[in-house]
Amino acid sequence: MNLRDLHYLVAVAETQHFGKAAERCFVSQPTLSSQIKKLESELGVTLFERTNRKVAVTPVGEAIISHARKSIGHATAIEQTARTHRDPLAGTLRIGSIPTLSPYLIPLIFRPMKQRFPKLRLLFSDEVTNTLEHRLAAHEIDAALLATAANDKGLEELALFDEPFWLVHPRDHPLYTKDEITRNDLARLEMLLLSDAHCLSRQVMEVCRIGARDPEDTLEELRAFGLETLIQLVSANFGCTLVPALVVSGSWMTGSGVVARKLEVPEAFRRIRLVYRPSFPRVRALEAVASVIRSNLPNTVRLVG
Repeated sequence: MNLRDLHYLVAVAETQHFGKAAERCFVSQPTLSSQIKKLESELGVTLFERTNRKVAVTPVGEAIISHARKSIGHATAIEQTARTHRDPLAGTLRIGSIPTLSPYLIPLIFRPMKQRFPKLRLLFSDEVTNTLEHRLAAHEIDAALLATAANDKGLEELALFDEPFWLVHPRDHPLYTKDEITRNDLARLEMLLLSDAHCLSRQVMEVCRIGARDPEDTLEELRAFGLETLIQLVSANFGCTLVPALVVSGSWMTGSGVVARKLEVPEAFRRIRLVYRPSFPRVRALEAVASVIRSNLPNTVRLVG
């Protein structure tokens, strides 16, 4: 039994006619009939009842043809998968991203990706860093957009860009009239932070050297789960915060009642990288994504790589 025989079986079942089935399969009727008889002999069952006027599928034939259809479907899927991997710029690519990046980056690249690589279908998902690394190791995603080096040193990465942090403060804040914002200024602020699940929280604490301060100064009870929430808290005069540069590039900041200021702190940035398994066979697809990202960034970030 081979895949060709299964196609013959399905064709006869669907047309209920050996001549029409032979035409569909591009073979002569004697060839198809002979192969069906050979298959029935091999299996030891009758698959079709034949009369001069029609062909009917036997009960056992129905069961076997059901399996044949599934087998043909699986074989087709195998061929499509192989075809996709012969062309790495076609098919589905599953990319995870941290929540403090994806809402601001993905709108910049989604349309350019479809225009440059129309056969490539991107599936994005949002998770915190630890979850993304676990999903990457479990082959549940193909790559991850991270803002920290991966804990698994065996992973490969494509460095994309350095994203500076900007200070966001209320419009009536004393810093409004200050020309430059330094680390000393940050050290005296009531700083709003994301929850500890986000790597951005730790990065902001390092920049502001919050670890050595009184915990009450960090407004622990107001730790938020999203950057939009932080901006709203700043607007309500609960404190200040640091946000990545892509956040201030969005039009949604307009009218939010806050001021975004560039920092004079050279090390106040995070590096965005595309992380993947060394064994992943479609690195060209990842390089294509990296290329589109680099080509569609605002001038508030610095390209690397």
